[in-house]
Amino acid sequence: MNGAYDDRDGYIWMNGTLIPWRDAKVHVLTHAMHYASSVFEGERCYSGKIFKSREHSERLIESARLLDMTIPYSVDEIEAAKYAMLKANGWTDAYVRAVAWRGAGMDMGVSAARNPVCLAVAGWEWGAYYGDAKWQGAKLDIAKWKRPSPETIPTAAKAAGLYMICTMSKHAAEAKGCSDALFMDYRGYVAEATGANVFFVKDGVVHTPKADAFLNGITRQTVIAMLKDMGIEVVERHIMPEELSGFSECWLTGTAAEVTPVGQIGDFHFQVGELTKKVSDSYEALVRS
Repeated sequence: MNGAYDDRDGYIWMNGTLIPWRDAKVHVLTHAMHYASSVFEGERCYSGKIFKSREHSERLIESARLLDMTIPYSVDEIEAAKYAMLKANGWTDAYVRAVAWRGAGMDMGVSAARNPVCLAVAGWEWGAYYGDAKWQGAKLDIAKWKRPSPETIPTAAKAAGLYMICTMSKHAAEAKGCSDALFMDYRGYVAEATGANVFFVKDGVVHTPKADAFLNGITRQTVIAMLKDMGIEVVERHIMPEELSGFSECWLTGTAAEVTPVGQIGDFHFQVGELTKKVSDSYEALVRS
């Protein structure tokens, strides 16, 4: 599938109905466009099965709740919508995007209690998120922006507004020839990349930032469980940026990123080592099992 995302053949599920791709439109006064009142999920379908699908649907509903929105569909209905969309497009391997937002209605200001909450499920065929970095090791910039405090915004929600600094940071990174950027949090601890969680290796032990100021990714949780099943020690803790020089390996995790090795963050370099390769291969086997 090629071309702009608003000009393609296929079908999108929107507010209870499968409609032609080009007809999936919203009004310019949609509340989400003006006030970022939107939440979403990114999922991957492998060989006809969406990995951790129900967990994603449950998180979508919870993210909406954290933004004071009630999605008018149950988990079961969202699950059915995802598979209906895949079937209509004839896909067995695809990226799935479910998005809920406050639409246009009686309110057009900060308050939007009288506006309907809408839901759409789309998808597309998508390869490796970081391209060749999937095998060679991604190069990351260090973002100038910081992940905010949970006291300022619901950081546990997968909400559109939280990605504003991600877009700016990824653009800045790409201008420097990097694939992505690494955030610190509001306290100065290592946090995450623009759309993926981060893991480090030192002396056979895996270290990953404590998810207390950013989204605790479903892929992150999956990889932690997988490592523990392998008998590998995982330490979730606050990591200072100066500690990066002491780690030998690094990788990113996310639905889009899957498990992507990192070769460089700023001036810090890492090997695409044996543990990184093992985790990547094991994850690939798991999602297709």
